[in-house]
Amino acid sequence: MHRAARRRRLIVAAAGLLLLGVAGGVLYAVRHHGVEVAAPPHRADCEVAMPLMPSTVGGQAASDAFVAERGDPRDIRVWGDPAIIATCGWPPLGPTPDQCLDVDGVDWVAEPLSDGVRFTTFGRDPAIEVLVPHAYDPAPLLLPALGPAAKSLPATGRTCS
Repeated sequence: MHRAARRRRLIVAAAGLLLLGVAGGVLYAVRHHGVEVAAPPHRADCEVAMPLMPSTVGGQAASDAFVAERGDPRDIRVWGDPAIIATCGWPPLGPTPDQCLDVDGVDWVAEPLSDGVRFTTFGRDPAIEVLVPHAYDPAPLLLPALGPAAKSLPATGRTCS
């Protein structure tokens, strides 16, 4: 399948899942290479976390090739092509049957998508979500780079185990 078409499918599928995941809240959007992705409303705690995001993830440099259609671009980071996309400000996750991983002291819930994985911090409020295309498998190896940002968010006391 053509690389651009796969990237569009991943981002569109992820956007649909993200839209379903925030019932009742106001959604914001970011556009990357012409594809819109849902992002949460701005949360003040993200002002501490987002500057701690790395300049590279999985060898991919951060990109500013996106437009925040609605929302605060400070709460969004994009790396590489196909895009790895991180957003901050999501409501904390409750109990879930999805796989939960402890990566360097940060718990992440992994949810398979059609062409990648969505990782969401668990036990942090607000939560960070990261969309990782299959091109970067094994995807959990990218998470340590995001640990400092995730650790800066207030803990809720919930853990994977």
